[in-house]
Amino acid sequence: MKQNHCSLDSNALAFNGKVKLSSALFAIVVAVSYLPLRPLEKLNESLMLYLSQIWWAVLLGLLLGGLIDYFVPEEFISGYLGDRSFISLLYAVLSGFVLSACSHGILALAMQLHKKGANNAAVVTFLLAAPWANLPVTILLFGFFGWKAILFIVAAMIIALITGSVFLMLEEYELIERSPQDSSAGNPSWERVKNFQLRSSINGVAKGTVQLSNMVLWWILIGVLMAALIGAFVPTHIFQDYFGPSLGGLALTLLVATIMEVCSEGSAPVAFELFNKTGMLGNPFVFLMAGVATDYTEVGLIWTNIGKRTALWLPVVTVPQVLLVGYLFNQFI
Repeated sequence: MKQNHCSLDSNALAFNGKVKLSSALFAIVVAVSYLPLRPLEKLNESLMLYLSQIWWAVLLGLLLGGLIDYFVPEEFISGYLGDRSFISLLYAVLSGFVLSACSHGILALAMQLHKKGANNAAVVTFLLAAPWANLPVTILLFGFFGWKAILFIVAAMIIALITGSVFLMLEEYELIERSPQDSSAGNPSWERVKNFQLRSSINGVAKGTVQLSNMVLWWILIGVLMAALIGAFVPTHIFQDYFGPSLGGLALTLLVATIMEVCSEGSAPVAFELFNKTGMLGNPFVFLMAGVATDYTEVGLIWTNIGKRTALWLPVVTVPQVLLVGYLFNQFI
């Protein structure tokens, strides 16, 4: 049965309860911050600073995500990840860029790709790269860090590729579970691009944008609230004393990131506040990447869907790389 893309689906264009609840909470906090009380003045300044920095990045990222969701065919994502080679890892990084979803949404997509035939190394590469290399987060990071966001994105992609290459070797020596059968890479169909229709395209992009908003917007709002509260009420010396540029400070940052299971979009504001407090780029990088590398939800899903050896090797391979890059950032950037 052919789907009618020209008619607007009110359910598909509706925000879910999490977005509505987080938006209401955010609005209440903003309103309270305008009360004539001295402690709330700092909160208001912090909130307005974040809103002025990221509103354009969030809107642009969601819109571009909707465009990608509608126009990029699924066969492009799933058709090239089965071959156990370095090329499949490059495809995995590219797939993470065009699949606009937060780290929690990426988990479900990664497991689906694995079931369709994506090899284990490609799945791990995809999981590590997608939350930070995907387009909406790339734009969000530029909103916070300016040109230095390039360092975050490139480092995340390099770590993902190195980790994927290690997993290819681990599988070759049977130290992790075997991948599913290779999937045959077909030629993706670009019907929606070739048969462009304005009304159906607007409807499809709108649906994709709302779906992406339902997945990530509430995390962004929570992340901004957390970062604003930290900026307003946590003294700078706490970060300088305990989250400094030393290996101990990076290790403590790693521990906090492991405990705080925050979506990539929600982590970005907190990482920026960490950057503001410490003046170091390595600590926010560790905070961002460690949540992906050590996230117990991610490790658990890999354990149950791919295998326990693959799950256990993930933090073993990634955490040293994350700490090393964070240390180098603190020393030289």
